[in-house]
Amino acid sequence: MPMRELLTTDEAADYLRLSERKLYELVADRAVPCSKVTGRWLFSRAALDRWVSAGLIAPAALAQVAAPPIVGGSHDPLLEWALRESNSGLASLPEGSEEGLRRLTQGEVMVAAIHLHRLDGDDETANVDGVADMPGLHDAVVLGFARREQGILVAPGNPLVLSDMASIATSRARMAQRPAGAGAQLLLLALLARAGIALDDLKLAKPAFPTGPDIAQAIRAGRIDCGIATRSVAKSAGLDFLPLTWERFDLVMRQRDYFMKGPQALFAFMRATTLRDRAAELGGYDVSDAGVVRLVN
Repeated sequence: MPMRELLTTDEAADYLRLSERKLYELVADRAVPCSKVTGRWLFSRAALDRWVSAGLIAPAALAQVAAPPIVGGSHDPLLEWALRESNSGLASLPEGSEEGLRRLTQGEVMVAAIHLHRLDGDDETANVDGVADMPGLHDAVVLGFARREQGILVAPGNPLVLSDMASIATSRARMAQRPAGAGAQLLLLALLARAGIALDDLKLAKPAFPTGPDIAQAIRAGRIDCGIATRSVAKSAGLDFLPLTWERFDLVMRQRDYFMKGPQALFAFMRATTLRDRAAELGGYDVSDAGVVRLVN
């Protein structure tokens, strides 16, 4: 075959009137004829002509658009600050870890921030295992953002002398809950399971609180007595904090979005000393693994 009939990736993308990103997606799905020679993808012009003429390119594939520059999933004060300060252009949509993953599979967000918990308490690999096992995320990558300290938020001085799930249940303290699938709600369910306490044994406030700062405000206003959130939330609100556990807080995205401008700006910022200084100021963070790739699915 004459060399002029072999197209490079950028030439093939231009020939098909596609973005290079879309072409790489089709290559990854083995939907387009191509060959890899000495580390480079090459495309036969004639094969591409036959491919298009035969209707092998599905309209849905061409119509697929890039995910919006949004970080869904769990709320976190340090991440929210980093999104702004890094000039990433990424917006935040905090709705809980499992909802963030669902939106990621549907292409509704570019990144999902997650902290998953197991009932048996083995949480070190809960995030990567959850992503690896989730249908529709076969091309995902998981990056560490931080380890966070989770605990029980109570009013200053801990007037009800709360200490754990058992004391919350027996005292009938008004306990905040989070939406189903939120990482803090998963942690609550895990703690109750380990203590042998049913969810109905708690005096749960309704409706569910979307974020940790919402719980902190409700405690300060006297509407509830306690709730699970991070040490950083407790510190910023001037509340007492009863430590429970350290957890992994990770970022999940599709591999094709890893090199997008917004995520790359955030990743570069995560490696800067500015993030470490802010984490120390907020309290309850360990960012030594920020930016470390934990899983390539």
